[in-house]
Amino acid sequence: MLLHPLLRLAVLLLPLCCASVQAGERPSLQDFFSNPELSDAELSPSGKYLAVKIGAAGKRERLAVMELATQKITVVGNFTDADIGDFQWVNDQRLAFTAADNDLAQGNTLYAPGLYAVNRDGTGFLQLAMRAGSPFITEGSNLRSRRDLLPWHTYLMGQHGAQNSDYLYVLDHHYSGRAQLDYVNLLRINTVTGRLAAERINSPDNTMRWLLDYQGEPRLVQTLDKDTSAIHYLDPATKVWRKLAEFNAYSGGAGAFTPLSFGPDGRLYVISNHGKDTTAVYTFDVNTLTLSDKAVVRLEGYDFSGRLLMNREKLIGIRYLNDAYATEWLDGDYKAMQEKIDAMLPNTINLLTPPSQPESPWLLVRAYADIWPSRTMLYNRDTNKLELIGGSHPAIQPQQMAHTTLVHYKARDGMTIPAWLTVPTGSGKNLPMVVLVHGGPYIRGNSWHWDAEAQFLASRGYVVLQPEYRGSTGYGRTHFRAGWKQWGLKMQDDIADGARWAIARGTADAQRICIAGASYGGYATLMGLVNDPDLYRCGIEWAGVTDINLMRTGHWAYVSDMSENWKQYGIPQLVGDPEKDAEQLKATSPILQAARIKQPLLLAHGGADLRVPLVHGTRFYQAVKQTNPDVEWIEYPDEGHGWALPATRYDFWGRVEKFLDKHIGKH
Repeated sequence: MLLHPLLRLAVLLLPLCCASVQAGERPSLQDFFSNPELSDAELSPSGKYLAVKIGAAGKRERLAVMELATQKITVVGNFTDADIGDFQWVNDQRLAFTAADNDLAQGNTLYAPGLYAVNRDGTGFLQLAMRAGSPFITEGSNLRSRRDLLPWHTYLMGQHGAQNSDYLYVLDHHYSGRAQLDYVNLLRINTVTGRLAAERINSPDNTMRWLLDYQGEPRLVQTLDKDTSAIHYLDPATKVWRKLAEFNAYSGGAGAFTPLSFGPDGRLYVISNHGKDTTAVYTFDVNTLTLSDKAVVRLEGYDFSGRLLMNREKLIGIRYLNDAYATEWLDGDYKAMQEKIDAMLPNTINLLTPPSQPESPWLLVRAYADIWPSRTMLYNRDTNKLELIGGSHPAIQPQQMAHTTLVHYKARDGMTIPAWLTVPTGSGKNLPMVVLVHGGPYIRGNSWHWDAEAQFLASRGYVVLQPEYRGSTGYGRTHFRAGWKQWGLKMQDDIADGARWAIARGTADAQRICIAGASYGGYATLMGLVNDPDLYRCGIEWAGVTDINLMRTGHWAYVSDMSENWKQYGIPQLVGDPEKDAEQLKATSPILQAARIKQPLLLAHGGADLRVPLVHGTRFYQAVKQTNPDVEWIEYPDEGHGWALPATRYDFWGRVEKFLDKHIGKH
């Protein structure tokens, strides 16, 4: 495999400390929890140029562009006081990007990433939107007055427009207060002049999501009014919005679907249950308001998650997630290329992404496995050669990592629970185990890939079990709905039943099991210690919900970014009604059960957390320490709902390592 010049550029940015570890050495905390060295890459529309985001310890993240024919590299985003955030190609000559600051925690970077544009050769730099409420200054900037800039709440859309002009569609979020998103407007801006298009883009009230058609024009919106979600279609003939569907935003119901994308022929693809347990992709007729009888793609045992790959004329492939990501190519040429690349890289999942308007032989390839962090490569269809661009965590050696397996076990009521099991390399019987509970809770927890947290714990000798308890999405409507109003009840039983399954099969030592998790996973950690004191020897909770009612009512001294719609309509349906389920909510709120927790406990919260404000942590700590002397409390003042700073991750996971070694490690 060839070493690409861009990788050589990345190597030059790396300090000596990041050289590959020697065989037999245990990887360090920094190897797992540093920011990725190459986190994103995207081909230009023609495929003639490659933009990549390159990071290195102690250096600002930068945006570089390579002309693939000549291998000329130009750094186009190189701020002195910021890192590159998100980026995308406006056209083959120009890029748009946001700023981020990896030296600041989340508390100082909320909602104001700024917006900038630059040519692929580094010229024509222009600020388009304010960052953190003020213009961004960098050497060589084309400075504009404050009144000329778009407001701070302007964001990249994440969808590609036509990519044939200097114009770009961007999202204009409107908030009430600091965190409540009320509606989203769509703006069209010239990235060379910074001026908005003269024609205003109107939409129905309460618009929260926009979808562009294949020509890159606004065609569909999704609105949210109280607990009702509606889909509206902008008819190209009449230029009038038509309502296509309306349904409950939280429970769905008959006729509910999620818009996915438009095809080159104007066909609308959507995701829907359509009377089945799992969701699949269907076409939706915008004139008859009906779904196709036959699914375009259906996954056995999984809800559809992924995207459709198109060329200028047709659907050429389907990127989907079952246990891991994969691609079903409908185009023979791409199918043949996939087979060639899989033969060259037989030990990894290899995801091919062609440019949107190909005029060159290059395709982007992302390769990964459970033991191998993501690597980015280029494939030349003319020469059939792969070139390595770089990796997210190149210090990680695959032979030192542990394999992750998707397993299934029976809960006590007979429901089948999927789970991810990571067993340390070279062993597998009667080991100490960490039950790592995912947040959400109404999301899919994991997939088959390199997971820094699970791999770190496995490298320290711990089995890691990550249950997809009922209420998790991705495994069908029955599995999802079975978790409604089951916080601390059957959802909690599923987690405990997984631990007992691992004990029964001889993988885990019954005397050395710890439960851990963040957000809802933190809640489940605390309730696990309450419900199953004979099972868990200790608990690690960070950013966790400690009081269900506090999640709904909030606190006068803290701002929450949970929407009022979710509090008023979502929580009563999915978590519990504050009046009808009052006794259940009391019995399943950790803060009210704190006196029952006697096991050693590690608690960590962020002072700037808007999802689960700090009051959840401080109140619980005050309650539990009254009867439990073995509680360690950590507050990271500037962190939000999770750890944004590498320094925080190093500190926290260092504490986790010591805590586990003390309570369930080898003695």
